[in-house]
Parts: sequence; structure tokens; C-alpha cells
Amino acid sequence: MTMLRLYLLVALAPLAGAVVVGLFGQRLGKSASHWLCILGVAVATVASFVVWRDVMAGHTFNGDVYTWLRSGDLRLTIGFLIDPLTATMMLVVTFVSLMVHVYTIGYMAEDPGYTRFFSYISLFTFSMLMLVMSNNVVQLFFGWEAVGLVSYLLIGFWYTRPTAIYANLKAFLVNRVGDFGFLLGIGLILAACGTLDYAQVFARAPGLATLAMAPWPGAEWALPTVICICLFIGAMGKSAQVPLHVWLPDSMEGPTPISALIHAATMVTAGIFMVARMSPLFELSDTALGFVTVVGATTALFMAFLGIVQNDIKRVDAYSTLSQLGYMTVALGVSAYSAAIFHLMTHAFFKALLFLGAGSVIMALHHEQDLRRMGGLRRYMPVTYWTAVAGSLALAGIPPFAGFFSKDAIIEAVHLSTVPGHGYAYFAVMAGVFVTAFYSFRLLFLAFHGDERFHAPEHGDGGAHGHGHHEPPKESPWVVTVPLVLLAIPSVLAGWLFVEPMLIGSYFGGSIVIRPEHPAMWDLKAEWHGVGAFIQHGVLSLPFWLALGGIVAAWYCYLVNPALPERLKRIAGPVYTLLDNKYYFDRFNDRFFAGGARRLGTFLSDVGDRTIIDGFFVNGTARVVGWASALLRHIQTGYIYHYAFTMIVGLFALLTWWIVR
Repeated sequence: MTMLRLYLLVALAPLAGAVVVGLFGQRLGKSASHWLCILGVAVATVASFVVWRDVMAGHTFNGDVYTWLRSGDLRLTIGFLIDPLTATMMLVVTFVSLMVHVYTIGYMAEDPGYTRFFSYISLFTFSMLMLVMSNNVVQLFFGWEAVGLVSYLLIGFWYTRPTAIYANLKAFLVNRVGDFGFLLGIGLILAACGTLDYAQVFARAPGLATLAMAPWPGAEWALPTVICICLFIGAMGKSAQVPLHVWLPDSMEGPTPISALIHAATMVTAGIFMVARMSPLFELSDTALGFVTVVGATTALFMAFLGIVQNDIKRVDAYSTLSQLGYMTVALGVSAYSAAIFHLMTHAFFKALLFLGAGSVIMALHHEQDLRRMGGLRRYMPVTYWTAVAGSLALAGIPPFAGFFSKDAIIEAVHLSTVPGHGYAYFAVMAGVFVTAFYSFRLLFLAFHGDERFHAPEHGDGGAHGHGHHEPPKESPWVVTVPLVLLAIPSVLAGWLFVEPMLIGSYFGGSIVIRPEHPAMWDLKAEWHGVGAFIQHGVLSLPFWLALGGIVAAWYCYLVNPALPERLKRIAGPVYTLLDNKYYFDRFNDRFFAGGARRLGTFLSDVGDRTIIDGFFVNGTARVVGWASALLRHIQTGYIYHYAFTMIVGLFALLTWWIVR
């Protein structure tokens, strides 16, 4: 009972802060509002750490808090499943959220919506915690939709900007596409298992392997395959996998703290967590795992290419997030669920660090976001610079930084895999190593090294929020730099500390299920000879040299020979145009889906509404009444001799009919 109270405290403390500040923030004032929200998330963070320690000691929990709805034999509950997978996610979500809350004090200090923003991000944290702590699919879906709703509010936080309104609507609509598939998967689980409780569904999972469904006569689909692909379509929306990735770069229109919160540890990782949680179902279908692998590999490589051509500092990090989510998805596809969650955790730290570092630069340059108008900032912002170096090295996968351990584990698992599509995935994740290192250090060199370009007059293709300014930039206040330092520490150490227990040990226990037919992680464990040997093997293997090559290439292109990128751009020609237009996904969506919807709406309006409903039924009825009235008008004249004549004709007709008969 004591631990149940602690679980409730983790979820409800951020909610309490969100509700109080949301309702009374204007009266409480800025200081009281931000400390209330920070206190709520800090309590959740400390409680999550206590829960994590308790779970690591072997104490798990699966129970209901209350019954929400009962219909026949179906019982829908609110409850918690606290196991190693949940405890890890709780710790990551609350810690990153706490850092973002503290950082927001400095970043949003002058914003008129200050208290509203704190209320939103606390509510976002509560929604994500309800998602990861759920013990049934309905509660998972509640958290799933809640983070989507709050992200809509946060992406469009600056609601006077048309671009922000467009971005949050785009995010909302694209996620609805994924959520439709997710709902179909949930419905199929309910139809097949008769319950939505995790434990009962997973206990009945082996029996689903022999079941099939026939969507039309002559077709037979394996039921686990259909369920898992439907569920993964939901993950494609939330975790921004191709082709449902288009909302995430545009979500940069929101303030930088929410960019870090959405893209580091919370909303975009919900899909990764969900697939890992559903591993007993995904393990039943090689087809579904192959589909996951190919989609993840495509996202990992092709979104990394887009990071090279971006000039907005936040959009480089956004495409980086897309690529890293692709790596996590590939790991899920090859049944390396523990490696996916390990990379989710390390990525949460270093990507939040990079986003918040980008925000620190944006603050120092008066909301300038264009990398072409930066340069030389390391002299003015040493703390931001060195934490950005740590984050970039972790992202590039350089040992001994955290990203090296998780990314190398994924690459090795893909190499050892036998699922359909693993060969293509191996090429994609290997090539992505070079590209990742290149764009991450391109950002670092353009922002912090080279000539100072931030005093230059504004040019036509500058950043959307750029301003000409002349005072020298300065280091951000402590409420910004302290979270950067605290995030830099796990970006360096998390790999060392967790690689062996998470990948080789029994860290996740029964949280994750892997069938013997998918031996990648078992083979990886067989080759394990300690952290030192892992680093030594990594330094001698191709991924390390590809990462080093990417860093050297970025150094040469942007520091040694700065004119080279422009020459390469001209030589590349159509390839650069393709990348600059983001593979034309947005244009296709605007013309085919949005344009098609508008054309369909116009057709239905012109033909259905005006021609059929108004023209035929409404106006047609009026015309028939008019014609009948005109006819009757000739008969109902009011003259007696007309009526007498009519009666005589009628009488004559009746007599004739009677005689003939």
C-alpha cells in the first residue's frame, strides 16, 4: 500500500502543479507558478528514483487503482504496471522534464504566457507518466492521446504566428492517421483476447499465433501480423517514422523547451516504448518485425541526409531526432528491444542537452536561429559550448560517450539478426553513422567556431526569427546552464553504467519477451567480454571510423575550406534540390491529401449540396408545388358556371364508365 501511494504521487504531483497553475497562475504570479510546477515534477523525480531502486531490488507491481467502466464481461480499469521497463521510463521522463522546467525559467522569462507554459509542460509530464505506468491498453491510449493534445497546445503556444498554428494542426492531423491504425489494433486485441489488460493479453498471446482473419473471401492474414502492424502504425505517427514523420520538423515552431521535451524523452519515444511493451505480440510475427525494421532503417538514413542541408539550428536537431528514432525502431524490428530502450535513454539525455544548448544560443543571439548568422560563440558561451561538445560526441557515437554504447549495440544486433530486411537495415544504420557525425559537427562548427557572423546585416534567406544586433552575446543565466551541465553528466556516463546490465544482464527481467527464433541479442550476449573489450572492439570496427570520418569531413568543409559546401551544392544540383524540398513529402501531402480533400469537398458542395440537395430536393420540391399550384389555379377560378360545368363533365364521365362496364 505504501508503494501504491508512491506510484500515485509520481503521476499526480505534476498534475497538481498543472491544475493549480493553470487555474490560478495569473493571481499567483510568475515566481510562485514556476516553483509550484517545478516542485511537482521534482517530487515525481525523487519518487521515481525510489521506485526504480525498489524495482531493481526485485519488487514489481501490477494492480488496479479503480474500475473506470464495466460492460458485460469487459472491465476497464485505471492501474499501474511497475516493472524495470516502466521504472526506467519514469526516471528518464521525470529527470528530463525537471531539467526542462528549470531551464524554462530563463528561456521564457519575458514571455506573456509564462504561467500558461508551465501549466502545459507539467500536464504533458503527467500525461506521459500515465502512458508509461499503465497496466492496460485503454490507459495507454488515454496517455497516448493526452500527450498528443498537450503537444498540440504547446507547438501552437505562440498562437499569433500563422506558422505555429499550421504546425500544431499538422501535428494533430498526422497523429490522427497513426492513431486510427492504433485503434484498429486495440480493437483486434479486444476481439481476439476479450480483455485489454496487459498480463491477460500476454498470457493469451501464444494462442493467437495460429489464428487468422479473412478481410475478403480468398485472403487469409495471420492475426498477430495484422494486430502488430496496426499497433505499429500508431507508433509511426507518435514516433515520427516515414511517411508519418512530416509533423515533427514543423513542431520546431513551439518554444525551445517544449522542443526538447517532445523530442528527447517523452512524446516521440511513446511509440518505441509501446512496441517494447508489446514484445510478446510482436515476437509472434516475422512479417511485422520485418516491416518495423524496414520502416526504421528508411527513417534512420534518409532523415539523417536532411539534417545536412538545414540552416535552422533547431531543425538540424529535429531531423537528428527523426534519424535516431529510426535507429530505435530498427532495434525493435530485430528483436533487440533492450538495445532500443537503452538508446532511448541515452538519446533522451544528449538530445535534450543539444536542444537546450540550441535554445541557449538562440537566447544569446536575440532569437536568431540561422546557423549562417552565428559563429565564434565558444569565446562568449563556454558552458554552452562544452556541453554542446559532449552532446555532439554522444550523438556521433564516439567512445566513451553514452551514444557510442547504445548505437554500436544496435548496429551489432542488426548485423546478427535474421529478420526480413535486416541486410538493408544494416547498410542504412552503418551509412547513418557517417551522416550523423557530419551534421552534428557541422552544427557545432557553424555555431561555435569560425568567424563571427552574428553582427552581419540581415539577408533575404535568414532565419525566420533573425534580427540584426550588435551587442556581443553572453553566457546564459544559471537556470539555463545548470540543466545543461546536469544533462551533460549522463550523456557521458550513462553508457558506461547501463550497457552491461541493460544489454547483457537480466535488467529488464520479464518486461521484454524474445523468442528463440530471433537470436540477435542472445548472440550479442555470447560475444560480450566486458565494457573495456566492447570499447576496444568499437574503436577497431567500421562504425567508429565512419563517425570519425564524418567529424573530419565537417571540420574540413566548414572550418578549413568554407567555400567547399557551396561548390558541392552546385555540383549536387538535383540531389540538393531533392533534399532541400524534404523529398517532396510536404508538397505531395499538400497537393494529394490536403488538395484532394479540398477538391472532394468542392465536388460534394457543388454536386451533393447545391445540385442534389438544394437543386433537386429543396428547390425541386418548391418547383413541383409551383407547377401544381399553377395547374390548380386554372380549375379553382371562383366562378359558379365553371364549377357547374365541371360537375356536368364529371357526371357524364361517371355515367359513361358505368354503361361501358
